[in-house]
Amino acid sequence: MLFRSRRSRTADPERELELAQGRSTEELIEELESLTRENQERPDADTEVKLVALRHAVGIRQLDEAQKGAAYPEPAFDRLPDRNGDLAGVERDQLSPEVLRAGILRDGCLLIRGAVDRDAALALAEGIDSAFQAREKAQENYSAERRGDPWGRRKNVERMYYSEFTPTPRFRKALSRDWIQGGGGLWIADSPHLLFEMLEAFEPAGLGAAIRGYLGEPPLMTVQKCTLRKVAPDAGRGWHQDGAFMGDVRALNVWLSLSHCGDEAPGMDIVPRRLDGILTSGQEGADFNWSISEQVAEEAAGVTGIVRPIFEPGDVLLFDDLFLHTTAAEPSMPKSRLAIESWFFGASASPEQYSPLAA
Repeated sequence: MLFRSRRSRTADPERELELAQGRSTEELIEELESLTRENQERPDADTEVKLVALRHAVGIRQLDEAQKGAAYPEPAFDRLPDRNGDLAGVERDQLSPEVLRAGILRDGCLLIRGAVDRDAALALAEGIDSAFQAREKAQENYSAERRGDPWGRRKNVERMYYSEFTPTPRFRKALSRDWIQGGGGLWIADSPHLLFEMLEAFEPAGLGAAIRGYLGEPPLMTVQKCTLRKVAPDAGRGWHQDGAFMGDVRALNVWLSLSHCGDEAPGMDIVPRRLDGILTSGQEGADFNWSISEQVAEEAAGVTGIVRPIFEPGDVLLFDDLFLHTTAAEPSMPKSRLAIESWFFGASASPEQYSPLAA
């Protein structure tokens, strides 16, 4: 895909907020939708960078204007497939907010096989490799500039896949790129092209409508909880519930597999049942103070047992903040896993420490 411009280095959230002054939230959303249509017809790096900043401006508005009282949909248990000792999945044309709610209340999650078109998933996987390479080039260029290396300043760093996003000062406290990079990740907000492509891939699958219907209010992404991941076999494990460190939220995670994983590459071990609250973390045998020990995970799974699904490119697992899971990595696996983890929050109950982006 060719781009008309690759000049922009970073989005300018302060400028976007200045432009937002005196304009209603509806007008800002209209601009967001207009720019999205424009980029669908004529893909452009500058437009995609601007879209991230505009999503931040709209997200702040939606966060500040949110009303309490949103409700989850009524669960449609009768439309769930029976479980046969493994995690039951549905086809993407069966996805609805009601089926999603039923899956989470029965199994802790809902698996949608082939939710995203396989070719689109593989293109996103290639994009992750490009984004990681672009980040490395950008960091090399920055180091060269700091050393006063004139050749470093002349390097043509590819901005299409990596353009660091800086949120407004109100939301800068929880930024830690070193931590996310050390864990084999890259914030998708730092890759405007892949953020755009991910959301575009969600629409044919009905994921956008399902997210909005499930949360019952405007959904927000956040900079810190939407991540491109490349997970190596030596990544280790760590049973956890994301609600243990996100607080009181209305949340939905869209975990999108971009490669075959679960056997030859790290997948995910899961407890396929609903848990009613946050388990005590940091027990003896747990690797971290936020994680759950293997013994407690097995006890939580009960007779259902722990499940390790095999995922294909385009498969999606949907779950909330109470879902107990861990990376299923084994040093003997020959390949790495590529995936996108994107959390969505109801605007009335989004983590205060995270930087919002309108979905």
